[in-house]
This record gives sequence, C-alpha cells and structure tokens, in this order.
Amino acid sequence: MKILFVCSGNAYRSPLAEALLKKLRPDLEIDSAGLHVIIPISRQVRQYLAKQNAIQYLKRTPQSIDEKPLRDYDLIVAMENMHTNAILGICPECEGRIVEWNIEDPYFLESGEAKNIYAQIENKVEELAKSL
Repeated sequence: MKILFVCSGNAYRSPLAEALLKKLRPDLEIDSAGLHVIIPISRQVRQYLAKQNAIQYLKRTPQSIDEKPLRDYDLIVAMENMHTNAILGICPECEGRIVEWNIEDPYFLESGEAKNIYAQIENKVEELAKSL
C-alpha cells in the first residue's frame, strides 16, 4: 500500500506524519509532499521526532507535489481543504483516495501551540496505522 501525506510546504505536518507512520508501519510505502516547497524541514519537527525515537524516518529535504505520481498512491492524506483542492486540480481521479485531516499549519504558531499540532498529527497517525 502506498500512502502520501500532503501539506503546504512539506516542512512541518506532512514530513512529521510520514516519519511517524514509517516508524509504526514499516511494511507500507509512505511519502510526503508540499504544494509550495520553499523552506527546509523544520527544526521543531526534527526535535519532536527525536523525542519520539523516529528521527531516522525523516526525509532529508522537502519535496513538491509536482514530483509525485499521484495516481500511484492508494491513500492521500491532505492536511487541509486547500490541499485536497490542489490534489484534485492535478489528479481529479484521485478523489476517492483522499482523506482530509483538517490540521492547521504550525508555521505561524508559538512553539507550545505547534507541539499541540504535532501531538494531533501523532494521534491521527496512530489511528491510521491501526486502521490499515
């Protein structure tokens, strides 16, 4: 099974979700991408994953959704509605394979608030791992 996580820049939410799911389900093919990749993966995400003993599953650099063959994924997790819309704009036939999590972007949040977002993602990933 191939799973893709999508967020805005592939710097916070989607690489975090990718690494956490890779730790829980090494039997799956898991990837992540962003709509507009302009910054490196967040230091906060690296620190969070280190505490979760999952840093080894983190990708080295962000990747754009344009680099991904969307049709090849069995499940695409969009962090927000705008990501769902962007995916459908590229791949309308992916509609039945998209799940939307409605998790806000921690980019503009204080560190403590961002950690709450990371914990939300971790909970969602744990639920997903059990359901697959």
